[in-house]
Amino acid sequence: MAQAAAVAKPPTPPRRRRASATPRRLPYLLIAPAGLLMLGFIAYPVISVFYYSLQNYNPTKPWRNGYAGFDNFVHLFTEDPLFWDTLVFSAKWVVVEVGLQLMFGLALALIVNQTFVGRGIGRALVFSPWAVSGVLTSAIWVLLYNSQTGITRYLADMGIGEYGTSWLSDTSTVFSAVVVADLWRGVPFFAILILADLQSVSKDLYEAAEVDGASRFQQFRHITLPHLKDAIILSTLLRAVWEFNNVDLLYTLTGGGPAGVTTTLPLYIANTSVDAHNFGYASALTTVAFVILLFCSIVYLRLSKFGGENK
Repeated sequence: MAQAAAVAKPPTPPRRRRASATPRRLPYLLIAPAGLLMLGFIAYPVISVFYYSLQNYNPTKPWRNGYAGFDNFVHLFTEDPLFWDTLVFSAKWVVVEVGLQLMFGLALALIVNQTFVGRGIGRALVFSPWAVSGVLTSAIWVLLYNSQTGITRYLADMGIGEYGTSWLSDTSTVFSAVVVADLWRGVPFFAILILADLQSVSKDLYEAAEVDGASRFQQFRHITLPHLKDAIILSTLLRAVWEFNNVDLLYTLTGGGPAGVTTTLPLYIANTSVDAHNFGYASALTTVAFVILLFCSIVYLRLSKFGGENK
């Protein structure tokens, strides 16, 4: 009998295992607890502020508490001149502070980016004010502006000004005084961020520019500034938000005075809630401030083309 030739079957390929979804989800599962905690700590206060902005809520006058609807917002926009005054001063404060801090921070970053003897010590001195807390900064400048033992006393000893002069109690000098105090702490923030970005600029670009005959100003304009664009946009936005919400320095130095000329919107909110216990109206002010900051931030990022290519 002829035996039928056995047909060799090709080996069965190993079954491909289905990729497990667990490894892909593992990073998200690991950060989920922290994410939920952050969401709770952020979402709950925001929702609470929105809720109380529609309420009449004053713990010292519980008989008046209850749903107010949009009455707080109507009063805010139509009957409260302090809101507009504090909003205008807040805008002035932010523009002046952020503009000066950016200018001096950029100058300091360019200086400490150079090679010179004692550069490490110089950088430490430039950056040290940023390590000081806001409360300690306020205490330092309260002592410096003290009319009996501060700067004005030593100037009076040299024949400049009069004894007992207080820059913080004079409406003509108080703004400049608080601006200088906040500059001392805010300038290092810009210097740190800009210096970090400066160190990533290739030196070959500057060498090629020198070969082509470009001046220092041309190198700064066409190489340095375009490279620093995103760092400047981000730092100015962050600092603008922080300066808008600045309360500790102004509260400690002036308390919003004299005659309310240094009262920012956040400081007005703090006084309304803490001193007057009118948490419903303070929540409405906070809601409006939140919307203003959100709108200005979006417009600023759109106009500045943050993250776009430099032309």
